Amino acid sequence: MKVIVLGAGIIGTASAWFLQKDGHDVTVIDRQKGVALETSFANGCQISVSHAEPWANPSAPLKILRWLGKEDAPLLYRFSSDWLQWSWTLRFLRECTAHRTVENIKHIVALADYSRLTLQQVRAETGIDYDCLTKGILHFYTDQKEFDASLGAAKIMRDLGCPREHVSANQVAQIEPALAHLSHKIVGGDFTASDESGDIYKFTTGLAQRAENAGVTFQFNTQITRLITEGTGSSRKVIAVDVIEANGQSQRLNADAFVIALGSFSTQLAQPLGLNLMVYPGKGYSATYPIINPDAAQTVSLIDDGFKLVTSRLGARLRVAGTCEFNGYSTELNDIRCAALTRRTQELFPDACDYQQPLYWSGLRPLTPSNVPYIGKTNITNLFLNTGHGTLGWTMGCGSGRALADIISDREPEIEFPFHRY
Repeated sequence: MKVIVLGAGIIGTASAWFLQKDGHDVTVIDRQKGVALETSFANGCQISVSHAEPWANPSAPLKILRWLGKEDAPLLYRFSSDWLQWSWTLRFLRECTAHRTVENIKHIVALADYSRLTLQQVRAETGIDYDCLTKGILHFYTDQKEFDASLGAAKIMRDLGCPREHVSANQVAQIEPALAHLSHKIVGGDFTASDESGDIYKFTTGLAQRAENAGVTFQFNTQITRLITEGTGSSRKVIAVDVIEANGQSQRLNADAFVIALGSFSTQLAQPLGLNLMVYPGKGYSATYPIINPDAAQTVSLIDDGFKLVTSRLGARLRVAGTCEFNGYSTELNDIRCAALTRRTQELFPDACDYQQPLYWSGLRPLTPSNVPYIGKTNITNLFLNTGHGTLGWTMGCGSGRALADIISDREPEIEFPFHRY
């Protein structure tokens, strides 16, 4: 079949890779000048099966209330008149029960673990160099209540096969010596040796190049305007996508199947078709610093629970990322939140980096209320979804692309997951 994939981030690129391996004629369309230039550009770079606890959990509502109005809070909520924001928020609150949290962890762990295995297979097959480190992920705590509260979720993950093991404060410093100077503040942690880290942008551009060499067409600088359908009921299908090309000319592109992989912008394209996706943008921040003292910098990828930040070593660079801002579709940088990233990173690794030359970035994480993404069929016969991966797009990317290719090729995916089936 001829398949058009809408979106060239990690999700769209991985979908294209696996679709071409199934023999499909694939075209990827994106408004940017290349792949992975939006949310897939500069995230925390963790392949973190261990980070599967959804944002919607029993402790979330009180935390959000406590953080309201604080510009440097881990989550900054700016209320608006946007119906999607309010509808999303109500559904988010419904997902905060203990029962729903356990169910969502189950689904997230299943997809994340499958995706990590798939990434490892792609890495072995392609030889893509993306500053990969397979030293695990260390989650450390500086607040005893937060550490105690984490025990339940960690046990659920271990029961599901994710080896997220508790470690003492002394063991935290043994696993990552760069944290030894903070041992008096750390109360404990957990370590998942099977998790990884690596530069999502370098991987996605490398995979796109190999996909293009295999016959995939990438059409950049192209604005997607709408999907054209015909028929009604169960026979309704998409016949084309209207786009505006780089030269300003309108074009109608036909295909046999279409994939929406537009992250936070998926909702806008799907809504006119009657598909009300609960995907809302959560603006995340990152900062990248040149390492000037390698011995003082971390080598194990970290999650700093108290500040809701992740840090990863990317060759001669250190990447710190995190926080979330509900502020519509703006990617404008907030100086206060940027400064908070640098301030905390200096506290963790005071002598490791040149903190006078930070590269700040923000991207829109496509969040569903449950943190479980949309993958699979819609009620329009040839329209498919691969979107809503939130903070785990890199973690889930390869597995999501492989599973979607299975569905489009009329095969049952290899994992148990609540795929969309109509």
